[in-house]
Amino acid sequence: MESEKVTVKSFFGLLILSWIISSSLLFGQTPLPAPKQEKLLNGLKVLMWPDAKSDKVAVKIRVHSGSAFDPQGKEGLMQMLADNLFPNEASREFFTEDLGGNLEIIANYDYIQINASSSASPEKFLTLLETVGLAISNPSINKETTVNLRAAQLAKVATMEADPAYVADQAVAKRLFGTFPYGRPQYGTADSLKKIEVGDLIDAKNRFLTADNATLAVSGNFDKAFGYKAIRRYFGGWLKADKKVPATFRQPDEPQTDALILMSPIKDQSATRYAYRGVSRSERDFGPSMVLSVILQNRLRTRAAIPHETAVTVRNSAYALPGIVMASISSELNGNGSPSILLSQLEFIKKSINDPISEAEFQLARNSSHTKWANRDASLFWLDADTYNLAPAIDVKIFETVIVADVRAYSEKAKRLPLVSVLVSAPTTPAN
Repeated sequence: MESEKVTVKSFFGLLILSWIISSSLLFGQTPLPAPKQEKLLNGLKVLMWPDAKSDKVAVKIRVHSGSAFDPQGKEGLMQMLADNLFPNEASREFFTEDLGGNLEIIANYDYIQINASSSASPEKFLTLLETVGLAISNPSINKETTVNLRAAQLAKVATMEADPAYVADQAVAKRLFGTFPYGRPQYGTADSLKKIEVGDLIDAKNRFLTADNATLAVSGNFDKAFGYKAIRRYFGGWLKADKKVPATFRQPDEPQTDALILMSPIKDQSATRYAYRGVSRSERDFGPSMVLSVILQNRLRTRAAIPHETAVTVRNSAYALPGIVMASISSELNGNGSPSILLSQLEFIKKSINDPISEAEFQLARNSSHTKWANRDASLFWLDADTYNLAPAIDVKIFETVIVADVRAYSEKAKRLPLVSVLVSAPTTPAN
């Protein structure tokens, strides 16, 4: 018995030592480099990080308006506007085949962002800036392109709506937020997409794709003076908005907490979701809420004795306005998708939320959160600063300053939030 006590004591001693070592490695990192900042006459903010050691040049341009601004009944509009920037495969292949880089378009509820890169030669860097500048400042919006984009998005939505996981995600979001923007589908529906016309895209472009509603970040191997001169040339003619469009939305009503059960589009596949309203990206509780989400995920995976880690996930999506914390449980843990499964899992989720947080759980979750956070591209902290009104130097260290008392305090708030539950129930295959 005495030897067992020594072994346990030694184990916890090693565990604490590993925390100290990992924390010193994680939290002793190089400070976030400040970019060279400029502002064009049209209001476009420019951030530059020259790096002579890089073999690429990367351009990120973020428009600080996303799908939250979709008109009600025309959901999917801002996603179509984002796709319109480079509307065909040839325009995208140009970045890989001709410029030696790549292209990515990101659109979500809060912003539209172009991520583009090229090799570091001055000629290709100029072509990169010219191509991106033309696409964002003067996109070609016409009837033919709109028809093609609508058809592609309709096909994408049809595919997503045939997935039980997507059906569950949308149902729980609608349950939480109703007609508030985050409760409406970012990609739209068949009905909403059919209502979107060329004029809607042009109107959205004029309102949101404006120089004073965007931030341009350039990093990699380029000369700063040369780069800024080229930016003025290719982005200086981009028009600014006649007036700002404020993000003012009526707050959503309290969510319904009675269990919602829907039929699955696929036999023998079900999905369950449990969610509560999270915090916004700029709230003080953002860091503690992210750490709590990792703790909940670790608990659920351990206690459920799951077959693989993706069977249970906890996703924390913090938007410009209240976000969503969602626990997802996949088909293999749902049995035949019966309502009794939903109720038993709901109690399981509530217990995982209500249990007190140990120091060991906190340390593990905070270190994991910080590792992912610190590995983000530096420019993202500065782009987020403009989208969410943050201080980059503070934002990058957000998990360094989180303590267990913060997470416990936020956990007490989370316990009192309405918990929404959705089951997408799988019709079973008939026996032969």
